[in-house]
Amino acid sequence: MENLSPFFITFTVIFTSILASPSSCSRLKNQVGLFVFGDSLFDPGNNQYVNGSRKDSSNNWPYGESYFKHPTGRLSDGLIVPDFIAEFMNLPIFTPYLKPGAHHRLTDGANFAAAGAGVLVQTHPGSLNLWLQLSYFKEAEKLLRQKLGNSKTKETLGRAIYLFSIGGNDFFDYYTKHPNSTQAQHKQFVEMVIGNLTMVLEDIYKMGGRKFAFQNAGPLGCTPGMRASNPTGKCIDEPSLLSRLHNKALPKVLKRLETNLPGFRYSIFDFYHSLLARISNPSRYGFKDGKSSCCGSGAYRATLFSCGVGTLGKDYELCSNPKDYVFFDGAHPTQSADLQPAKLLWDGPLSVTAPYNVKQFYQHF
Repeated sequence: MENLSPFFITFTVIFTSILASPSSCSRLKNQVGLFVFGDSLFDPGNNQYVNGSRKDSSNNWPYGESYFKHPTGRLSDGLIVPDFIAEFMNLPIFTPYLKPGAHHRLTDGANFAAAGAGVLVQTHPGSLNLWLQLSYFKEAEKLLRQKLGNSKTKETLGRAIYLFSIGGNDFFDYYTKHPNSTQAQHKQFVEMVIGNLTMVLEDIYKMGGRKFAFQNAGPLGCTPGMRASNPTGKCIDEPSLLSRLHNKALPKVLKRLETNLPGFRYSIFDFYHSLLARISNPSRYGFKDGKSSCCGSGAYRATLFSCGVGTLGKDYELCSNPKDYVFFDGAHPTQSADLQPAKLLWDGPLSVTAPYNVKQFYQHF
C-alpha cells in the first residue's frame, strides 16, 4: 500500500509537538488520552489521505452539513461516535492522524480509523487495515517517548483509553465473496478475525495500554444498502449472523486477556442490539425512519456512494432533516443516531455496556 511517507508524518507530528504550549507537561499528571482504531463508523477523514484507498463520497456535500457545514471525510452529516467520546473526555475533536499540517497533542490521543478498513490485511486491499493502524500507533508511541521519555510515555499510555469499532468490513467482504459458506466456515472466519484482533490488542498492551473499549459489530444485514439488495426489502440475515458470531466470541477472548494480562480491562458496548432497536422502532428513539437513508438514490436512497455532489448519484435525493433518520447514507448513521450510542458507550448501564463503561475508565482507573 502506498500512503503518506512515515518520515513526512513523523516530521509533522514532531514539529507540532514542539510547538505545544509549555503548560502541556503540567496537564499530563491526570490527563486521559483517547486512541481510536476502526473503520468508516469511526473514520474522521483518514481515508482521504490514503493513496490507492477505496474512494467514497465523504469529501462531498452534503456530508458534514449538520455540524461542520462542510465535508470532513466523515461518512456522516456531522459528528461521529469518537467525536462525542472525545468531547465527554474534555478532549478536542480529533483531526485525521494522516492529515498533513497541524495536529493536536499526542498526549490527548489520536484517531487512526479509516473507511474500508478491516481487521484482516486481505480485506479491501489498499485500505488502512488494523495492522497498518497499529503501525501508526507505534509511530506515535515513539514520538511520545522522544518528547516525554520512556517512563512518562508508559504512564500516559497506561491512562489512555483505546476505542475500537472494526470487523464489519471483514464480514461484508466475506459474505460477498462466500455467499454459500457453511456455519462451520462462518465460525472459522470469525475465529481468524478475532485472532488477529487479539494480537493487535496484545501489542498495544505491551506498549502500556490497559483500558480497551469496543463497539461490537452491528446488524450488518439491516443497513439500507443491504435492505435495498433484497427483493423483499427485508434485512439479510447472513451478514448479521457473522456479526452475532463475532459478538459472542469477543467477550470470551477479552475475558481471557483480562485473566492473563495484569491490569487489562475491557468494555463492550452492545452496538448490535442498540442499532437494531432504532432500526426496528425508530419512533421510540426520536426518529421517523429506520430503514431508508437520508441521502442517496435508488431504493431506500441506499445506492453505494450515491450521496453527494460530484458522485455517481448526480440526481441524489436529500432529506429535509437528518435528525429524522437513523441512517445518513446506505451504511452509516446520522449524527443524531451516533450521539445515542456514544452516550451509552460513555455511561450506559451494565445491560448495554459491560463490565465497565468508558466513563468509569475515565474517572476511576
